[in-house]
Amino acid sequence: QNNAKVAVLGASGGIGQPLSLLLKNSPLVSRLSLYDIAHTPGVAADLSHIETRGNVKGFLGPEQLPECLKGCNVVVIPAGVPRKPGMTRDDLFNTNASIVATLTSACAKHCPEAMICIISNPVNSTIPITSEVFKKHGVYNPNRIFGVTTLDIVRANTFVAELKGLDPARVSVPVIGGHAGKTIIPLISQCTPKVDFPQDQLEKLTGRIQEAGTEVVKAKAGAGSATLSMAYAGARFVFSLVDAMNGKEGVIECAFVRSEETESPYFSTPLLLGKNGIEKNLGIGKISPFEEKMIAEAMSELKASIKKGEEFAKNFK
Repeated sequence: QNNAKVAVLGASGGIGQPLSLLLKNSPLVSRLSLYDIAHTPGVAADLSHIETRGNVKGFLGPEQLPECLKGCNVVVIPAGVPRKPGMTRDDLFNTNASIVATLTSACAKHCPEAMICIISNPVNSTIPITSEVFKKHGVYNPNRIFGVTTLDIVRANTFVAELKGLDPARVSVPVIGGHAGKTIIPLISQCTPKVDFPQDQLEKLTGRIQEAGTEVVKAKAGAGSATLSMAYAGARFVFSLVDAMNGKEGVIECAFVRSEETESPYFSTPLLLGKNGIEKNLGIGKISPFEEKMIAEAMSELKASIKKGEEFAKNFK
């Protein structure tokens, strides 16, 4: 039943365009609804010429948003402003918080059953915002709201493979916690295949994974943040989710979700996905003392970002 109806909100942006291309390229997607406040008719026209079965439609501006969302099973939200050199993900808060609250409010009204995949930063705050918005509308289901942290996993796999001379497609590193700086916690001890690093190299590798987004922001020198790798990671997560919704068994992805696994009310861990979203939270598993310390050190920042998101949503009209 490869009939996923997917909406991309923020489809004309740096992440939105390549993400929409990857989704259009997939046989899993039967309908692709593209929304943005500018340029969507052009992006949709361009993609609609691609010889794959997904039917593409572009929607422009707030008055067309309800029509865009009607009947969607999956909504991916990369909308918002990108980071510039010197900015943290948290610096994006004021602009992106309002955008996410507005868009998720429309989702709660027009496709309350859809899987919601949030890419817009700061994810550590935009996921709590999404949850609170859905609660306000009385349609909250924590198993269907995901903060897409897949790029952290993709980066960890790539960097470990580089250091060990492995094929990155065969490397799998769970990354838990959140999606900013030291809240990004790669569990190198759980890597498959098993790898070992001396402590100084492990610390350097961990730091690189945590700051990889900044590496790209600096390299682009003011021209944006990670868009192509993020589009790849976003598509990877959506395809996993759709596979699971179609009944494929054993699909596991990490994502930042409502969680009871730690003292933080939201936390990313490996999740078993199923027809209704999260089938089972697989938790943290066995970790090293170094990883335990990282979790402890991430807690205060994580909780503060979550609280900030919740406070914002409470006051959002």
